[in-house]
Amino acid sequence: MSFIPKSKKFFEITVRNLIFGAEDSLVSTVGMISGIAIAGVPRATILLSGTILIFVEAFSMAAGSFLSERGTEEMVEKKNRPLRYSLFGGIIMFFSYFVSGFVPLLPYLISNVALAFKISVGASLVALFILGIWSARTFGAPVFRSGLRMLLIGGIAIVLGILVGNFFTV
Repeated sequence: MSFIPKSKKFFEITVRNLIFGAEDSLVSTVGMISGIAIAGVPRATILLSGTILIFVEAFSMAAGSFLSERGTEEMVEKKNRPLRYSLFGGIIMFFSYFVSGFVPLLPYLISNVALAFKISVGASLVALFILGIWSARTFGAPVFRSGLRMLLIGGIAIVLGILVGNFFTV
């Protein structure tokens, strides 16, 4: 028996966790890193904070995905699906969050903070727009509107991070 189930339910769990993990990672990571960077802390602090966030949140989101998928199956659907559905959803969530989190963080490895800030925000917004388009194509939704919606939500998170960072400027 294969670890990876092949069914419509498996596809739904995989895509849902992939999109949610990538979107949440891009939004929360760029929001937090932008707030920290705008506060005027050293680059090493930004890199350390971002790396810790990505590792901890990737695990947290994976655990949350596993628990929510399992709880939904057991309580709402009144079915006891094989554990591998929930486990695979959590694994997809972990890697989706983990990989996407480095989109906003990597510019701080290769550039000074001022330029990295701009690249990080821009790359994250572009990635969110592309994720929205891919999501829309996958589910047959309006492509541009879905991309724009994801971009705007991410933009709000960035603005919130910047506002909080400005309030606590070092």
